[in-house]
Amino acid sequence: MLNGLYVNDNYNSAGTVYQAYLNLPYDPAYNADGTPVDARFGTWYGRDRSNFLHSLQYNYSKARSYRTTADLNLDYNILDNLTLSTYNRADIYNYRSSSYYDKRTKDGAVNNGSAYLGNSFSSTLLSSNRLKYNVNFGQHNLSVLAVGEIEKGYSDANSSSAKGLPAGRDAFSTATDIINNPTGGYDNYQFIKYLAQADYSFADKYFAVASVVNEYSSRFGSNNPDATFYQLGASWIITKEKFMEPLKAITFLKLRASYGTTGNADGIGYYASMGLYNINSSASYAGLPGAAPSQMANPNLTWEKSKSVNLGLDITIFKRIDISLDAYEKKNSSLLFFRELPATTGYSGVYENVGVIRNRGLELNITLKNIVKKDFTWETNFNIALNRNKVLEVNQGRSEVYAGATQPIGVGHNMDEWFMPVWAGVDPADGKPLWQNAISDADGNSYVLYTNTYNLASRVYTGKSAAPKFTGGLSNTFTYKSFTLSTFLNFVYGNYVYNTSRFYFDNDGLYESYNQMQLAKGWSRWEKPGDIVTHPKPVFGRSDASNQSSTRYLEDGSYLRLRNVTLGYNIPSTFAKKLYLQNARIFISGDNLYTLTKFSGTDPEVDLASGDSSIKYPTSRKFMFGINVSF
Repeated sequence: MLNGLYVNDNYNSAGTVYQAYLNLPYDPAYNADGTPVDARFGTWYGRDRSNFLHSLQYNYSKARSYRTTADLNLDYNILDNLTLSTYNRADIYNYRSSSYYDKRTKDGAVNNGSAYLGNSFSSTLLSSNRLKYNVNFGQHNLSVLAVGEIEKGYSDANSSSAKGLPAGRDAFSTATDIINNPTGGYDNYQFIKYLAQADYSFADKYFAVASVVNEYSSRFGSNNPDATFYQLGASWIITKEKFMEPLKAITFLKLRASYGTTGNADGIGYYASMGLYNINSSASYAGLPGAAPSQMANPNLTWEKSKSVNLGLDITIFKRIDISLDAYEKKNSSLLFFRELPATTGYSGVYENVGVIRNRGLELNITLKNIVKKDFTWETNFNIALNRNKVLEVNQGRSEVYAGATQPIGVGHNMDEWFMPVWAGVDPADGKPLWQNAISDADGNSYVLYTNTYNLASRVYTGKSAAPKFTGGLSNTFTYKSFTLSTFLNFVYGNYVYNTSRFYFDNDGLYESYNQMQLAKGWSRWEKPGDIVTHPKPVFGRSDASNQSSTRYLEDGSYLRLRNVTLGYNIPSTFAKKLYLQNARIFISGDNLYTLTKFSGTDPEVDLASGDSSIKYPTSRKFMFGINVSF
């Protein structure tokens, strides 16, 4: 099988979203003659003196890419019960990006017109070869699988830049100089896996599986490039036992349990275990190329390991209610982290296997066949998942992985917990900002005081995490004759998002030449002594750090979103056949139609790992009309 995909992208190269947030509303976007204003000249109150509408006339940022995937799969029956299979895939990807900044624009004026060009290529070759043996004897069934797999990857990239281009001329041949020396490099990696697995069942109601796998990665150190992992699992269909026959309401009941270990090699570079040097212009001497150390070697770097246990239950009641419940505990050890080193070592850092993190969670899925009639059906699906993580250990006697960070990953804490000064509101007497200052006396007693000085505020674990308390979704599907209506809601609850954007547009007067947000419902600004408010007195060009990192901008990121509504109609087969069609369906759908949230930003949906919401374009509301036909 051969597949190809060509993509031609045009990106925003003028800071459109950034300026939409921060430009002042009374700066005119257009001149009297309808042409975009060049904000560098004339009256423009916004601090950045930039109008993206002017830049968009001349500048661009675009890319084109082509991906080809080829699969060759072969199965051969050596014997009646013995099969040899080989699955092979090649994935080849080419990417080219280019940007141009005309000398007539603010972005291009610095270099008298500039252009950037980047090219990259990558290929991944995978071959998985499997030998499978099946045997049945009586009520026993045994399947044995042996796998040998290899994956090889290669990539290269180069980039160049030029300046001094005539207006409207983006070709590198028209440039008079370069901005930086051209860059380039190439990488490769290799994974090898050997697996043996046995599946056994008896009477089609008792099931067991066991596997062992050895994995090798070129990313790890010479002392430990491979590791061995195993998995064990069992299940029991209880409803096939005779003692369940009187319980007519329960039409299906199954218990599941598993325990095993797995490995992870993601999140690190191809050469994470090696001592690396940077060879670039900053290390050159007397016009000759030079090299400077950048990464310390760690020949003991090895796989991140995970041990997990899972208990599960599947049950069907009255053939109308399907419930699936899973409980799990997972411990990740030897986590892969890059530890920064003091400059005196001569290295920026070293990759290490660090600490232990525990995850515990529950997952519930319920499907209800509410109504099942000849012409009308209604089915509901509800799912919810919760996970709690805790850092159990960090190596080398440390209590944190990233000391001083807003999420330092500290022992005894949720790894996504926020660590920062606690905002204490506004001093009613004078409208100044307040933070908590935790102190201890000579007897070891702890007190919380309040301070107007940001540098005296205590940085503490806040008890608030970027990880949600639970997530889930609710879908409903209605069918009436040839019509189908489906709705899907998803929700996230209990996570805290750091609204970085407010640093710029909710700053109490520090950036007076930036656009300012309208106070959200329930917020208020200090005006006179005695006011109990959420926001300090505005001060032109203030210097008390009221907008610096603290829980002030930490907001509840919970939301409920109507993700999709689709209405479809299946054209009757008799009519479709007259059009020489087997099937035909007309539909209209809407995505992201409504969001319920307390979050003050444009969109509460963020990367739950980082929990940060910076200046971003919100999730778009989309409507689509379509026709599906088959011949």
